[in-house]
Order: sequence, then C-alpha cells, then structure tokens
Amino acid sequence: MVEHEALRATRQAYDDVASTYADLFRDSLRDLPLDRAILNAFAELARAAGDGRVADLGCGPGHVTAYLEESGTSAFGIDASPAMIELARRFSPGLRFEVGSMTALNLPDDALGGVLSRWSVIHTPPAELPPILAEFHRVLAPGGHLLIGFSATDGAAHPTREFDHAVAPAYRWWPDHLAALLRATGLTEVARMVREPEPTDLRQFQEVHLLARKAPTAAPGADGS
Repeated sequence: MVEHEALRATRQAYDDVASTYADLFRDSLRDLPLDRAILNAFAELARAAGDGRVADLGCGPGHVTAYLEESGTSAFGIDASPAMIELARRFSPGLRFEVGSMTALNLPDDALGGVLSRWSVIHTPPAELPPILAEFHRVLAPGGHLLIGFSATDGAAHPTREFDHAVAPAYRWWPDHLAALLRATGLTEVARMVREPEPTDLRQFQEVHLLARKAPTAAPGADGS
C-alpha cells in the first residue's frame, strides 16, 4: 500500500517531540479512571478470542501497552515513529515494540484477540480511514474486539472536522459516523463510552471510546447442516 503524505508528516512530527510527549503522557492513565475501566473490559474480551494477544497500534511511548500487560493481557505495540518505539523499548524492555504502519500491518489474518487504536487514527485524513479500519478487521480473529478512541465533533451535521492539534493536523469524528464506517468493514459496535471535557481542559471536546466486535465464526452445524 502506498504511504500517504499525512503519515510521513505525522511520523516526523512525533519523532521531533517524542521525549516531551512521553514525559507528558506516560502516567496519564493514573488520572483517567473511566479510561482504565473500558481498557480493562476490552482486555478481558480480547483474551477470549484468537490467541488472546492485543496489538496497541499507535502505541507511542508504550504506556498503555505496559498497562495492558500488567493487567494480565499479552500486548505488543506498533508505532510509525522510530523515536517513540525507541522510548517504548527503553521504558518497557520486556515487551515487544515495532516500527510499523496501520495502513499495512505485518500481522497474519484472523490472529489477534484485540486491536487497540487509542487516538492513533486522529491524524488520518478521512478519505484514508476506511482502508485502515479494514486492516484492523483483517488481523482480528473471529469474535475479536477493537477499541478505538478519538475526539468527537460537535454534532451529526459535522461527521468529521479538522482541529488544531499540538503535534500534527488532526480530525474529530461524529461517533455515529465512525460507527457506520466500522460496520461497513464488518465490525459491529457493542459499547460506547463518552467522556465529557473537564472545565479546565484546553479543548472542550467529548472524548469517545467505541468498542466493536468482529463477527464470530459459526459453530459447526449451526446452519443445520
């Protein structure tokens, strides 16, 4: 698959700020109990499908990958930024981290119990997102789960909207619109968490986690044969 210009620009931007980003976000889950709750639910579901592993796509410095591993889930991280992967390997030397792209994952079909995409698709131009969602579907085992996190737009009239991100151009999504794109790839929404912004937040955006499932394989004889 041809790499789009936005990915190259985003990779360079995160390489440039990797150390600062890691310092800001390495302990961020500590103050986000709702995020921890949905991550825990996702991890429990993921352990029941495929080989039970979770791929943390756009893992950054690996803090969420490490959280999943510490909670009893076999997890590994992939990020387009070599600088981020270097930091992740330094912070969590016992875990697997690789440089890679969500547009073409070096993973087999139908393998993973879970795919985590936590604010990793926000830098993807809207026209480029459906192939990435299809790639998530490809690597998930039947019955596997995707947890995707993103910032929401202001309403259904704005299914996508660009916003001024501190690192690279980024996009917000109306949750129903993104859920429809997931359905088009064969991933069905099973849960949704919407976190309202705090009064002190710089950006007054809703933060959304969508949990979606790949259809399980029918049991032998389920069709009456």
